[in-house]
Amino acid sequence: MVLQAIAFYLLAATTVGAGLAVISARNPVHSVLFLILAFFSAAGLFVLLGAEFLAMILVVVYVGAVAVLFLFVVMMLNIDFAELRRGSGRYLPIGALVAGVLTVEMIFVSVYRVAAEGAAAHSNGPQATTGSVTNAEAIGRVLYTDYVYIFQAAGVVLLIAMIGAIVLTLKHRVGIKRQDVGRQTARGAATGLRIVSIKSGEGIDA
Repeated sequence: MVLQAIAFYLLAATTVGAGLAVISARNPVHSVLFLILAFFSAAGLFVLLGAEFLAMILVVVYVGAVAVLFLFVVMMLNIDFAELRRGSGRYLPIGALVAGVLTVEMIFVSVYRVAAEGAAAHSNGPQATTGSVTNAEAIGRVLYTDYVYIFQAAGVVLLIAMIGAIVLTLKHRVGIKRQDVGRQTARGAATGLRIVSIKSGEGIDA
């Protein structure tokens, strides 16, 4: 328990410090790197809670995809961030108000959770036991047994959305050579080789 408490406070302090560094760093690339550090620390907290599936999702999706995408976008776009930050002080009061509301809500939720766990510990009713089932196994049982068709339907919808995005952004431009799959598969031994006599100083018309 002592090592778990030390790991919790270390990861929590790292997460809070990295979150503050994200909004205080002047270089946007440094902000994204601090964001990646915050995600890794939060994943460690999920592991301490026994939610290894959520930790894996946080690392794979947010660190491996979203944060890296942010990093490449920030590095490729030549944006004048000093100009964007100019005049941002006028939004500080509303930002502080929203942060205060979120802080109060989290405090209320934490107090309610502690009170509910205390009431459940003192109750004489039967307690639910998970046994040796891990978090990932429990989620897999729910997804692939009770909601298997809904899960597959969501995958089909995401696939259609990806194909639609590709079709909408695909632009056919004139003068660009493209692969003709039908012509390639229909080619036989007689049409697979062509001998051309090229004159000196002239090219060949494909």
